[in-house]
Amino acid sequence: MERVNRIKEVLVIQGKTQVWLAEQLGKSKNAVALMCNNKTQPHLLELKRIANLLEVDIRELLVSTLPK
Repeated sequence: MERVNRIKEVLVIQGKTQVWLAEQLGKSKNAVALMCNNKTQPHLLELKRIANLLEVDIRELLVSTLPK
């Protein structure tokens, strides 16, 4: 599956865990692991909530579509 989000990378940079994020979102650890591994994608409103929890711009959670 194509990498779409950077949630896992941002968690690592901030020293936070997927367990922490799951607790904050009220989701199972498995659901968050699927998002972090790009197996599923969060709804935009959920992505916005994740950005707020991590105190980052929502765009930092997405993989750029611009050519390198």
